[in-house]
Formats: sequence, C-alpha cells, structure tokens
Amino acid sequence: MIAYVTVGVDDIARAERFYSAFLPALGYGLEKFHGDLSYVLPVKPGQSPVQPDFYVKSTFDGGPASAGNGTMIAFEARSQMQVRDLHAAALVAGGSDEGQPGFRDSYGPHFYVGYLRDPQGNKIALFSSDPDEPGRDG
Repeated sequence: MIAYVTVGVDDIARAERFYSAFLPALGYGLEKFHGDLSYVLPVKPGQSPVQPDFYVKSTFDGGPASAGNGTMIAFEARSQMQVRDLHAAALVAGGSDEGQPGFRDSYGPHFYVGYLRDPQGNKIALFSSDPDEPGRDG
C-alpha cells in the first residue's frame, strides 16, 4: 500500500495556491510543517489513518525541483462535473492544461479524466470512473 506521495517544488506559495484549489474538495486537509505542505485525509477517532498522504516540499538537497519524466499523480473525483470544476479551479490557481476533461479512447468507457501540470511541472490527473454516469459510448 502506498503510504504517501511527495512532489518537490521551488515555490511553496505557488504550489499551495494550486493544490489548495482542488485537494480540499476531495477531502484533503492541509497541514503545514517547517514551511512544507502536507495534504492528508481526515481520520475519525479510533480509525486507522487513510492513505496516501500527499506532500509538497522543498527539495532535500537544496537543488532545483524537477518533474519526473513519466511520473503522474492521479486523484479520484466523485463525478465528471467535479473533474471539470476542479480542473478549471486548478488552472485559475496557476496550473497549466495538459488535457481537457473528457473521455479517452484508450481507456474504459467510464473513465473521465482531465490532466494538469502544477506550477513546477508535475503532472496531475483528476478522474472519475462512476459507472452510473454517462459513458463515452452512450
């Protein structure tokens, strides 16, 4: 099981604007620690932690952050409308479009996805695959 995912950034404030534009709508709370950002899902009393956490940090070696070639982090939304709304919010918050929300021929008929780059260039996907919503073929 994946416990956490970390992306490195050079500008924490820009990254906070971007990630806070959509992660709270997906249930993540923001905790700040030593200037870095931790987006975590809430834990009810007596419940085990929900994973994975998502961390946004300055680089450990002090060098410039860079996006991984072929690396992408996907967040599941509740609906196709939420994918569209959060994709738009993330663009307004400083992200760049890497693929407008919609269906893709290479994925299943209910996989609805929009792609973004955060201000550092990390690739992010927002998706919904609810079989109760209209699919690509219908």
